[in-house]
Amino acid sequence: MLARLLLGVLMMAGAAASFAADLPTLPKAKGEACIEASATMRRDHPDMLRHQRDDTLRQGIRGAKASLKECVACHAAETTEGRAIPVNDPGQFCQSCHAYAAVKPDCFECHATTPKPVKEASR
Repeated sequence: MLARLLLGVLMMAGAAASFAADLPTLPKAKGEACIEASATMRRDHPDMLRHQRDDTLRQGIRGAKASLKECVACHAAETTEGRAIPVNDPGQFCQSCHAYAAVKPDCFECHATTPKPVKEASR
């Protein structure tokens, strides 16, 4: 009986370890910290962005805490030449999680997938 219980525990631990190994690998963000804890962002970012979209489109409110533009600016990785890699490219921040979760958001049908380049100061 004890042997079966121990075997069951070991099997569950092995399954948990293999599940953890399958989680997506995300490129490091540029900012110090996100606007919310990671668990909150994973769970609630679609609602946050949808709410901000509605406020912006219907009421003209800009600059709120949850901004897709700011998400892209922080989470877009760069090539060795310093060019931004689109966040929805395979292996990049947005695409990695969305592929893992088997969802296809429509954000980037309208929105930019890379931050706007910063213009160098004129001399």
